[in-house]
Amino acid sequence: MNDLVIILPILLPIAGGILGLLLAKRSKIQSFIGIATSALGVLVAGLLLHTVSVHNIISLELGNWEAPFGISFIADKLAALMVGVSALVALGISIYSIDDLKASARSQWFYPLTLFLIAGVNGAFLTADLFNLYVWFEVMLIASFALMTVGGSKPQFEGGFKYVAINLVASALFLAGLGLLYGKLGTLNMADAALKLSQLEDASLVNSSAVLFLVAFSIKAGLFPFFFWLPASYHTPPIAISALFAGLLTKVGVYALLRCFTLVFTQDTSFLLGSIFVLSLATMVTGVLGAASRFDLKQILSFHIISQIGYMTLGLAIFSQLAIAAAIFYTIHHIIVKTNLFLISGIIARRTGSHSLKHIGGLYKTAPYLALLFFIPAFSLGGIPPLSGFWAKFALIKATLNEAHYWAAAIALLVGIMTLYSMTKIWGEAFWKASPNTTDTKKSEFGYSGLASYMPTIAFALITLGIGFHSQPLFSFAQEAAYQLLNPEHYINQLLSTDYVVAVTQAAP
Repeated sequence: MNDLVIILPILLPIAGGILGLLLAKRSKIQSFIGIATSALGVLVAGLLLHTVSVHNIISLELGNWEAPFGISFIADKLAALMVGVSALVALGISIYSIDDLKASARSQWFYPLTLFLIAGVNGAFLTADLFNLYVWFEVMLIASFALMTVGGSKPQFEGGFKYVAINLVASALFLAGLGLLYGKLGTLNMADAALKLSQLEDASLVNSSAVLFLVAFSIKAGLFPFFFWLPASYHTPPIAISALFAGLLTKVGVYALLRCFTLVFTQDTSFLLGSIFVLSLATMVTGVLGAASRFDLKQILSFHIISQIGYMTLGLAIFSQLAIAAAIFYTIHHIIVKTNLFLISGIIARRTGSHSLKHIGGLYKTAPYLALLFFIPAFSLGGIPPLSGFWAKFALIKATLNEAHYWAAAIALLVGIMTLYSMTKIWGEAFWKASPNTTDTKKSEFGYSGLASYMPTIAFALITLGIGFHSQPLFSFAQEAAYQLLNPEHYINQLLSTDYVVAVTQAAP
């Protein structure tokens, strides 16, 4: 049963995507398949979380080929948590898209491509092999590029070209790193690579691969100075697709950094973690400054993806259990909040006819419920207590101070203040100031906001409130996940047999 639980988060969306393609001309049935598959995905993810909570780590070897010789999947607490939150996002986006996308685009491509994308995301979270991580990255890249160009407008193709070009560079660097690592170790199984590297007298020779991995994952996560593709592309597709990308795709890069630099590349930490530390701070500052200078809702939110990624990777760079737990908690909080902010920005655009803050206003009077829906994720992102973002920032800054990184703590606080400034700017422009239009249009060129638009935004707002007012269960789970990351012997022993571990240890020089 445990084996089935691991593979279902991948097989289920693939099956749903294939079925959706076969019914491409029947939009209502295809929509039903997409939403039903996503709903089943939430149930499967919940079962996986429960199973991992009981057994700590579970694994699966396809074809009964023992690791490291076959294809392996593994679910620890970090992987299960990421699969769980990705399932929630997929379901919310699937429901929201009923109002957001034109029937033609939705009926032919959106739901199947979204399901294939989720399969790639879950595969990246659950794989135990570095080459298969590359494969799942490519599945994500193909599906996301196709999604980004759904509709075929010129801005979408421009954004899609930038997106795919830089991600192909990242994939090439990742593949080069894989080749170098395989040439050195003769394996790409993560547990086996970690075991063999721990036996090398001079494991720092593998830094060439580690740097290639760092650059490739930094591009995918949106770290400085590799983030330029993100604000140039994420604002171009329909809002449901932008929200899906904003919530999940960069977090797969963060996950890959967490996994590889706590399991595989753990020997020369002063160089690798020091590099991540500097890049994280630069990412936080440049991202928030980019957001502060923009007046387009989607561009502001896109730049804030960048700045918040810096917080997550800073936790990895500090490399304490509290810091990594804070990074995991921050990642989960940010996926929910950022997805919701994009969805709400879509409702604002449909109601006012624009994404530009200069052309909208007065929503506090005409749509007070929308003001409340925006307030919760926006001020959670800004770190206002007792919302989830406050606890995420509090834990990370506490971890930073514990390790005497006082300048990093100061920068994190300053970026938090600047984030709050951006959110209050949106609040003041979109909600408080008088509307520049004489009438408030509920239907515009962006479409109509019905129940399908509000259901996921309300649900995500309630989740944000739940995490904020009752943060201990999630943070305790994040601490357990961080403990597993910092003690990789549990991961290694789950995948590799005792005889194999003993043989590799005895054969070491």
